Amino acid sequence: MKIATWNINSVRLRIDLVRRFLKEEEPDVLCLQEIKCANDQFPGKAFAAAGYKHQAVAGQAGYHGVAIVSKAPLKDVEVQKFCGKDDCRHIAATLTGGVRIHNFYVPAGGDVPDPDENEKFAHKLAFLKDLADAFSGAGAKRKEILVGDLNVAPREHDVWSHKQLLDVVSHTPVEVDLMNAAIAKGRWIDVAREVIPEPEKVYTWWSYRAADWRASNRGRRLDHIWVSPALEKAALSGGRAGFRIREDARGWDRPSDHAPTTLTLDL
Repeated sequence: MKIATWNINSVRLRIDLVRRFLKEEEPDVLCLQEIKCANDQFPGKAFAAAGYKHQAVAGQAGYHGVAIVSKAPLKDVEVQKFCGKDDCRHIAATLTGGVRIHNFYVPAGGDVPDPDENEKFAHKLAFLKDLADAFSGAGAKRKEILVGDLNVAPREHDVWSHKQLLDVVSHTPVEVDLMNAAIAKGRWIDVAREVIPEPEKVYTWWSYRAADWRASNRGRRLDHIWVSPALEKAALSGGRAGFRIREDARGWDRPSDHAPTTLTLDL
């Protein structure tokens, strides 16, 4: 089973890019973040025409929003609210074979890494704590996948410059500690770093601010795929070849600032 995750930064604006990606990669399941549309505005017909008629959407007009589209039926669709806010940052569904997938869009956190001065950063920290608690004590036999734009680059080589980004939101020690706590509490396996060990750099996001993103290559690994222990063998059996970041999609016409990421599981 091939799964993909992509912060599309407006699904209606970039539906042609999504169709191109689906045609080229043919994933069984695609998880999208920042769809930026209400449920009734989601381009469901376009996905159905591409072979993805099974859809679960948690949309919000103009902001945030997440969705799962699949070739096979989705069961037990669930939307969880975090931090007491109704801002459409999570959706889950059960896939073929009883695998449950959680699709997240963690708050970006603004620009000032101080929760007392920046409400957005305080929200982000609270969300990460809630995310950890949501999976705390989860059973080892569960078959679960967590994907999405988690807006944290946790490792030293997940950013272009560890030293220069220690005070930059997405790589601050407090965010990294909270993400590591979430991984530990949920017993998650961070697939990217299992198949691509450090010190190799791994990025999934490049800022729009760069005049030439490819030349400067000041990226960050903000998009993640985690699996539960019961899926470790299935997720890692393909090694590096089974995990792919479509960096070239960042260079498509009017792209998202995130690249889609795929994982093929041997189920």
